[in-house]
Amino acid sequence: MDYSSPPPGDRDSWFAPMSLDLILKVLNVSFFHPFVAWIIPLSFRAQTMHWDAPPMLLSIAWAAFLTLTWVAGIINQRIAYGPPRHVDLSEEVIVITGGSSGLGLLIAEVYGMRGASVAVLDVRDMENGEARGVTFYKCDVSDKDQVARVAAQIERDLGPPTILINNAAIVNGKPLLDLDLPSIERSISTNLLGAFYTLKAFLPSITRAEEGGTIVTVSSVLAHLGAAHLTDYCAAKAGLTALHRSLEAELRASHPHVRAVLVEPGQLSTPLFHGVRSPNAFLAPVVEPVDVCRAVVAAIDAGRGARVATPLYARCAPWYNVLPAALQVVARRLSGVDYAMRSFRGRSLAGEKEEKRAD
Repeated sequence: MDYSSPPPGDRDSWFAPMSLDLILKVLNVSFFHPFVAWIIPLSFRAQTMHWDAPPMLLSIAWAAFLTLTWVAGIINQRIAYGPPRHVDLSEEVIVITGGSSGLGLLIAEVYGMRGASVAVLDVRDMENGEARGVTFYKCDVSDKDQVARVAAQIERDLGPPTILINNAAIVNGKPLLDLDLPSIERSISTNLLGAFYTLKAFLPSITRAEEGGTIVTVSSVLAHLGAAHLTDYCAAKAGLTALHRSLEAELRASHPHVRAVLVEPGQLSTPLFHGVRSPNAFLAPVVEPVDVCRAVVAAIDAGRGARVATPLYARCAPWYNVLPAALQVVARRLSGVDYAMRSFRGRSLAGEKEEKRAD
């Protein structure tokens, strides 16, 4: 089921899929692409235009600017994240928390079909029952004893893990005054403490891997923005981003062969935010999990560290806190970020609670 589909009145509109990100994507492979930019002065020259003609000089300057920007991006990537590690999928053991549905399931299926050994940890059974190359382990990541037990079992079954994707999350979607303490504790335990438990369980084997390993942390753009009715979720995601950055700094000094990927997407069209409507479909479109999956897989395959943030506003979110306080309030009102959860329905946690009691 597509939980992000537009209201019935908008489904047939030709402009429904149009967004700022789509326009930028087209520009990035055309007007903003260095290769395409150099075609313009070459075309002018083919028409015997002189080198000192204004259109020729302008087109060369634009192409040179884009080329320098592209080179600067490569240099920035190398300095920020170091050289890429060698990745051989036949030798990789990938652990994905919260991999029974949504983004986690997509990543699991991609790597399972490509020959990697994939272990999915979740309290819910996999949506499609099973997937090729994927082994399911029922595990509540908020329970450190279960995580430790499953970690030992994975090492026996599949071998020492080399890639960890911390993706598990739950959403309460209620005002703080309506949240009871057990709900808050479970949210923080799953969304934040669970990452500590899995890192303590799997990081030792990742750091021992001869070719290094990769740590992927799935946080959220809300780690920078916050939002009404999501106090517990945003607090956990902010802690998760801080955890990732601190761990990345530690690994850079002690284990430089381990790469770290931080994922901070906008609203995903998954059951986690069932019912939530994007305040502005043009400026803040709902993100399809396959787009985030593609970016995460590309970073892991290339053996590089990265920050994956989509759509455009998610990449710009860290600059929000630089704005004066009054402009921040105006930006929040215009964006509607604090009203989006009013239509939230979510998925029931009853099944998770029953499964936890059964364990």
